[in-house]
Formats: sequence, structure tokens, C-alpha cells
Amino acid sequence: MGESGEEEIEAPEKNRRFGIYKGLEHMFLGQFHHNLDDKGRMTVPARFREELISDGAYVMQGFDRNLMVLTTSTFDIISHRVNQMSMTDPKTRLLRRLIFSTATHVEFDRAGRILVPQFLRDAADLENGVVIVGNGDYFEIWSPELWNMQIEDLQDAEINADRFAGLFLTSE
Repeated sequence: MGESGEEEIEAPEKNRRFGIYKGLEHMFLGQFHHNLDDKGRMTVPARFREELISDGAYVMQGFDRNLMVLTTSTFDIISHRVNQMSMTDPKTRLLRRLIFSTATHVEFDRAGRILVPQFLRDAADLENGVVIVGNGDYFEIWSPELWNMQIEDLQDAEINADRFAGLFLTSE
């Protein structure tokens, strides 16, 4: 027990329990440029496959005209949290529709590829090339054109200073 009388949980264990942080060695980091083949299959970077190969993954429409690829455990946590929200809230219903109507479980073939369904390729404007972007507990799939727009936005230091000023980012 801590001084406040509440049970103390070590940060790494607490974070693992909620699926928020698994350690740097298990995070999805970096950017990779790949192609979609004629059937809509995409090779997943080898370092990302290590986290996904045993249970497969869930691909769903993202929030920014992109796709999100989540581990099964992360998808389970998110779906549990969404299912706990009130169905009477219109925003909750929209979120449920976005997540559950676009999510699909994918498995890897022998070449380390996943099949991205056509409706998801359409939603993210994916044609031939894709950019795979690590995002901590999950990774995103972007069309190169839309990702370039994101990069331009992220490169504006003045806007970033204002945009992120209210966030509590610290190394402690």
C-alpha cells in the first residue's frame, strides 16, 4: 500500500495490464514503404510480424483516412472498452459502427503478407503503394499521398509547439 492507502502497482505491470505499453522491444516503430499486389495483399515488415504472427491481427478503418492494424490483445481491450460505453450516446454508436463494421481479422500467409479487404483499401485510398507507420501499440497503413500530407503537417515546428503544448510529455 502506498501513502495514500491505495494499492501501488508498478508502472510496467500496470501498463501491460491495460495494453498501453509493452516495452520498447514490443512497440511498432518506424516507417516502411511497401506495395499491394493485384489481390490486395501487403507484406508486413518482419519486425511487426513477430508481434502478430501467432494470433493474427485486426485491420480496421482508422480515424484519418488510413487503416489501423492492431494485435488481437489490443483489439480485445478496445472492443471491451467500447462495449462498456452507453448505447444511448450517439457518439458511442458512431464509434461502435466505425470499429465493428470495419474490423476484420487477418492472418499471415507464408510470405508474411496479409490480405487487405477491398472495402478497407477503398476507405484509405490504397492502390499500389502503401506506407506502414508504427504507432506504439498498433501500426497504420497509409496511401503515400495522404501520408505525405501528414508528414508536411508534422514538420511544422511552430504549429507543433502550439498543438502539443497542453500535453504533459516528460521523461520522468
